[in-house]
Amino acid sequence: MIGRLTVPRSGWHPATVAANTPETGSAARLELDVEGWPGNAAGQHLDVRLTAPDGYTATRSYSIASSGPATGDVTRVVLAVDRVPDGEVSPFLVDVAMAGDRLEVHGPLGAFFVWQPQPAGAAEPAADAGVDATVRPVQLIAGGSGVVPFVAMAQAHADADDATPFRLLYSVRTPADVFFAAEFERLVAASAPFRLDLVYTREAPAGWPTPPARITREALAEAVLPASDVPLIYVCGSTGFVERVAAWLIELGHDARSIRTERFGGT
Repeated sequence: MIGRLTVPRSGWHPATVAANTPETGSAARLELDVEGWPGNAAGQHLDVRLTAPDGYTATRSYSIASSGPATGDVTRVVLAVDRVPDGEVSPFLVDVAMAGDRLEVHGPLGAFFVWQPQPAGAAEPAADAGVDATVRPVQLIAGGSGVVPFVAMAQAHADADDATPFRLLYSVRTPADVFFAAEFERLVAASAPFRLDLVYTREAPAGWPTPPARITREALAEAVLPASDVPLIYVCGSTGFVERVAAWLIELGHDARSIRTERFGGT
């Protein structure tokens, strides 16, 4: 539970790969049919455990790109895994895993980096960092594959027809490296409260209004909701990206208690 947000109890579950499709040049979208999955909130993650024929096991954590309640004895869970060179788990999941393969997953995990739709009739709270997370404007900030939990949040927001202002600032190398590009395009078109701001760091589309460059403090200040709006902020990406952005946000006047961070780095 997070304030008034409830998350399901975690456990180990057998899973079958239902589909493995390319997401970017270095990443794959994995759809898993998980037995006994209790459902998960948007923003949670899980552990994937692989076991070799000799009994050696390797476990890594991955954000979940889907959310919702259990859908019977077997529930479809979506991941997006970026290949880490010389990694133990991600190269197998991206390049080798195929439909029918069996895995083990442990989850859902995490209660801090979670967002759920505003309950109908929820009262407006006082504007401080300790209020219910579901009734404040939301600013998402992602670097690269750190966007994965945010597609679950944005989809949950749209599915609930939630009126909470929702914005995503997404820093990515090139257009070909955008995760869930079609889903975000559809969400922008269908959900007025949802806004997507893309920052390209190496290559921008033809006619893009700004040249490719790493995000700066000044660009961040222009793109995110102002501190006066008291937004709840989620930041996900590499450790360096998250620490730099979080520090800038505090310099811009955002309360540290309003900033929730998650770092990736699994292999």
